[in-house]
Amino acid sequence: MLPIARRLGVYVVTAWVAVTANFLLPRMMPGNPIQTLIGKLQYNVTPAEVNAIRLSFGGSLHNSLVHQYFTYLDQMFHGNLGVSITLSTPVTTILKGAVPWTVGLIGISTVLSFFIGTFTGALLGWTRGSRMDSLIPTATFFQAVPYFFLGTVMLLVFGSDLHWFPELGAYSLNVTPSWTWAFVSSAIRYGELPMISIVLSSIAGWMLGMRNMMITMVAEDFVLMSVAMGLPRRKVIMTAARNAILPSIANLSLAIGLVVSGALLVELVFNYPGVGNLLLNAVENEDYPLIQGIFLIITLAVLAANLIADLVYFALDPRTRTGATA
Repeated sequence: MLPIARRLGVYVVTAWVAVTANFLLPRMMPGNPIQTLIGKLQYNVTPAEVNAIRLSFGGSLHNSLVHQYFTYLDQMFHGNLGVSITLSTPVTTILKGAVPWTVGLIGISTVLSFFIGTFTGALLGWTRGSRMDSLIPTATFFQAVPYFFLGTVMLLVFGSDLHWFPELGAYSLNVTPSWTWAFVSSAIRYGELPMISIVLSSIAGWMLGMRNMMITMVAEDFVLMSVAMGLPRRKVIMTAARNAILPSIANLSLAIGLVVSGALLVELVFNYPGVGNLLLNAVENEDYPLIQGIFLIITLAVLAANLIADLVYFALDPRTRTGATA
């Protein structure tokens, strides 16, 4: 358990550094976000109103940086990420409304791409030279096409022209957001086309990576010996795939960090709500509390994904349990 404990310590330190950077970077940027908000008001603001605005958004900009830092940490541990300057709403409330859409669409699409691409790549590696190799150029083509173009074409063809899928939005305007089957089925239906477009544009990387690793693994002595001994074909494939999948698991944890950047394009094309559009609007309006909240969520998601990848490595590769070199 020592390697796991050591890794947990690394993640705790990394989380602290990320949180500290998340606190410092907005304060190092030129300008005053509260003064920017006051400047956007369409009337002359009195000193009393200026003070009230400062208090409503924390009012800590005149305190020392150290005092602001510890106040920030205290509020963060209590779930208080501040108030959005542009929306005048607690950042936590805004994120609760946006994060589930991004996780539901981009997160599930990423996991589906991983499993479909990895499984297909394992088959392609084991049966290399067969007719299944024709899948490689097709998948590579979809990944080579810029996503903005691919998503727009799919929206126009399958949404506007053929009417196979709903065109824009996350659910029908005829239903009210709630945990009812009418809303859930509508959300699933509206998410089908964006999800298909994401899977098509990202599956080739998983497929090719797993295929190449599988081809290398099939040539290993232990696989050739297992085949020569007449062991069941399925068992040999599973053993080879178990070793070949390790690099893909590492790549999956890194792919989680790209969720938001991918979400931005998806949400722009399909007019889908989520963190991507929220981040774009926050940057355009210099909404520092909202930017901080979004980057905090991204940081914690990436660290959690890497921790899960380390735990999976620990389960799949016995060498990691003793700290041996891979």
